[in-house]
Amino acid sequence: MEFARLIDGAADAVADALAGRARGIAVSTSGSTGEPLEVLLTADALRASAAATAAELGSAGHWLLALPTDRIAGAMVVVRAALAGSAVTGVASGSFTPETFAAATDRLPPNAPRFVSLVPTQLRRVLASPIGRDALSSFDAVLVGGAAAGAADLPGNVVRTYGLTETAGGCVYNGHAIGDTAVRLHADGRVLIATSSLAEEYRPAQPHAWEQWDGRRWLVTSDLGEWTADGRLAILGRVDDVITTGGFKVHPRTVEQAVDAMDWVAEVAVVGAENPEWGQVVVAFVVPKDRGAIKRLWELRGALEPSLPKHALPTELVVVESLPRLASGKVNYPALRTLAADFERNA
Repeated sequence: MEFARLIDGAADAVADALAGRARGIAVSTSGSTGEPLEVLLTADALRASAAATAAELGSAGHWLLALPTDRIAGAMVVVRAALAGSAVTGVASGSFTPETFAAATDRLPPNAPRFVSLVPTQLRRVLASPIGRDALSSFDAVLVGGAAAGAADLPGNVVRTYGLTETAGGCVYNGHAIGDTAVRLHADGRVLIATSSLAEEYRPAQPHAWEQWDGRRWLVTSDLGEWTADGRLAILGRVDDVITTGGFKVHPRTVEQAVDAMDWVAEVAVVGAENPEWGQVVVAFVVPKDRGAIKRLWELRGALEPSLPKHALPTELVVVESLPRLASGKVNYPALRTLAADFERNA
């Protein structure tokens, strides 16, 4: 039996995998070099991921589908509902808005636990609207993957998830591993994950991505992490994203979180730009909530000084209408690095 490809039809691919007509699903992604890859997830891995989520949330429940099903986060919504025999209600096709989100929420079956997975951009849009916030409050849990969910004023039903396509989606909720997931850190801070929901392989194969240790098979991720004082996993960003400036290493996510906490900032992304004197400099791209409230660079640096070391303070502030994004909805950091390099050369 072959792996059914999500891009050929997610509903059929999931159904074939769970019914045993296929070994699992093949999810298109890209490697750290940008090489097109497929992640091969067995049906057992899908079941393990769904079971871990249901156990963590306390119920299988009904799901609102607001994400593309050719990506693992959307596909896992379909998997969870199929295994539980629960309903899936989709948001209307087209642009995601608080209104379409609220309308879909109203169509969910009543008197049963309800869940939804969102990306940070969707969460921001919903929270910025009274109708969106009201609809969001009706969910028992709102799973939000990705880094920039925002640190402040998140509703209590928001669950920050961390995982990859290779782990069938989220396997760490609010900093704690779920199911039988185990997490460890290399000496350099790189995150390694072992779990029953781990992918079988890549196509084409990527032998360097796996490691055998303590009788288990581990995924060697491209993410850097650290343990907080209360034992939670905090993701600092990708290995390739670390900025080296004046001999110091800066984790962009740490800077993003500090900038994101400012009341005039709607969205932020931080990258490094090559600089002949410092090696690299820290460049912050900011989408303001109100263009009339935009701060200047020296004001931004002054506000950040209590929370960031001097070498991590942005050297450049670029105000933009929106951040470039990939088809998955994630911020397109390579595009921002190109913009930052042009900005630095022309400064």
